[in-house]
Amino acid sequence: MKLPVRSLLLVCAIILLGLGAWQFLIPHAQYTVLKVSDGDTITVIDTKKAKIHVRFACVDAPEIPHSHQEKYTKNKIARNQFNWGMKAQQRVQQLIDQKGDRVALKITDSDRYGRQIAEVRLADGTLIQEVLAREGLALVYRPYLKNCPSATAVEQAEAKAKSQRTGVWSDARFVEPWQYRSRK
Repeated sequence: MKLPVRSLLLVCAIILLGLGAWQFLIPHAQYTVLKVSDGDTITVIDTKKAKIHVRFACVDAPEIPHSHQEKYTKNKIARNQFNWGMKAQQRVQQLIDQKGDRVALKITDSDRYGRQIAEVRLADGTLIQEVLAREGLALVYRPYLKNCPSATAVEQAEAKAKSQRTGVWSDARFVEPWQYRSRK
């Protein structure tokens, strides 16, 4: 039986779409969250009890204080950065606590500090980076977008937060995390 070209193209398109959908059907490895370090970094353990430090792909969250001196700084720019950073950290912890301490990682790269760059999903499939961007608690980090399969969703979430002046977008004094770090 000979199929018309149009039918053959339709069958091929269906097969290709089906193959692309497999990545969502195959479960990603599950990890247990040990620690939420800040708004874009967590530590997990795998099934073999190996610790993995994970830096969120796609986004950059505001900084948190890393020393006693930073925690009690009088610098208004730093205090503002740390305030937003602690809110982002608390939100990540809240999301993990609400959905259990298990996450799925889609590791896309590693960074110079040995952390794995990954998309991080909660047990129900929620992409943490998208939530943070939508709530204005993390900004799209353009240098990491090349390693972000869900870049479009995260960029759209940030655009919505920005247009609605949500989170850091409501704060005229907020300094983007990468600019804050470069000033230090």
